[in-house]
Amino acid sequence: MRLHGTLVAEPCIIPPGEETIQLDFGTVIDKHLYHNQRTSSREFKLHLSNCDQTLGKSVQVTFTGVENPALPGLLALDASSQASGIGIGVETENGNSVPLNQLGTHRYPLATGDNYLRMMAYVQGEPDAITNRTINRGPFSASMTFALTYD
Repeated sequence: MRLHGTLVAEPCIIPPGEETIQLDFGTVIDKHLYHNQRTSSREFKLHLSNCDQTLGKSVQVTFTGVENPALPGLLALDASSQASGIGIGVETENGNSVPLNQLGTHRYPLATGDNYLRMMAYVQGEPDAITNRTINRGPFSASMTFALTYD
């Protein structure tokens, strides 16, 4: 038997149990999307702990998932969703877009110990669905993963 692997040092860890983040948009009213094209942003945080600045001074976040073809850079809904005509976008706390499947351009400085990366998500109507007033109502969900790139 031969066993092998690679041991690496990462600047931070994600605390056990905090790898999955749930964000509930609550009730989104279609008339709001027809009028404003998108909802207000909802905050979520990525918790990094035990950060060691000797191994990394900053971090960039990449979100990956299925892109909505009508809304480039935004997340498509899961196939099990009843709602349609919408996508989910991610942005920094300052409102700068974080396109899906691209390395984030925002660098978050790291402090020794715990760090919380504040991000925002929003629901946006697809242009044709807004123009034709064809957003379908119902429950929706979407999934994406995140990767961290340290500098």
